[in-house]
Amino acid sequence: MTESIKNLYERILAYNGEHDNAIAILRDEPMYRHTTFKIGGPAALFLTPDSTDSMTALCTMLKETGAKHFFLGNGSNVLFDDGGFDGAVISLAGLNSVSADGNMIRAEAGASVASVCKAAREASLTGLEFAFGIPGTVGGAVYMNAGAYGGETAFVLTESTYLDLDTLTVCTIPLTEHSFGYRESVYKHTKRLILSAEFTLTEGKREEIAALMADYMNRRVTKQPLEYPSAGSVFKRYPGRYTGQMIDESGLKGYTIGGAQVSEKHAGFIINKGGATAKDVLDLIAYIKKVILENYGCELECEVIHVK
Repeated sequence: MTESIKNLYERILAYNGEHDNAIAILRDEPMYRHTTFKIGGPAALFLTPDSTDSMTALCTMLKETGAKHFFLGNGSNVLFDDGGFDGAVISLAGLNSVSADGNMIRAEAGASVASVCKAAREASLTGLEFAFGIPGTVGGAVYMNAGAYGGETAFVLTESTYLDLDTLTVCTIPLTEHSFGYRESVYKHTKRLILSAEFTLTEGKREEIAALMADYMNRRVTKQPLEYPSAGSVFKRYPGRYTGQMIDESGLKGYTIGGAQVSEKHAGFIINKGGATAKDVLDLIAYIKKVILENYGCELECEVIHVK
């Protein structure tokens, strides 16, 4: 444990003593337990604040101690190193409230996208059906403008609230200030931690919303290797081309390094066939990029974040 992490740990213990254990603490926590890839060594500290207030307090401690850290949602787009992470992983799982009011859905950053979609369905609100089955959180969806089947987070978002990690102030910005693009948002280029988001939907028929969600989920089950651990689509869509198709046409379906394999069901996915290491995945990503560059002259951009 580094000196800064030790200092942070002691500060959290003192805070918890005054605030009824508001920040859950795990030491040397294996990150394979918290990622959809099921890969990753231990984090020195794994911290889960139970509210916006405790999250803000924790971020204050992070700034004052200078402790190395990483914010984690559902772990669906990250790859932790085999050697672990000698810092603090801050889970947003404790910020998970979802509520509906009229045609608005408000959700905290750690709420799963699925829970927001279900809340919309129960309130007979349409517009979020495309997101049903996306294995991430609200914060992650806003951060990367998650989308599928012709829909995007940008199409339904009204505003988001964040904590400025420099000034430690809470701010809210409207849709127009998000700089949304393909897998892009203002949050990818600023030191802001998303706390919550508000979505504006339209009234619909519950049975039709449920049917459309079921249809999208069925498409995912049929076309994607959901039976294996993965981080979802590994690469961003290349302009004018289908990345998965290029990988398929290059004969890479089923190509394996260690326990990592290019899915035989969907070439855009790398799956953990069992016992895959982060190195296996990284080596496979590098090989795919090399082959696609040679065959098509296209430089693929990886969506998966490597944390080490």
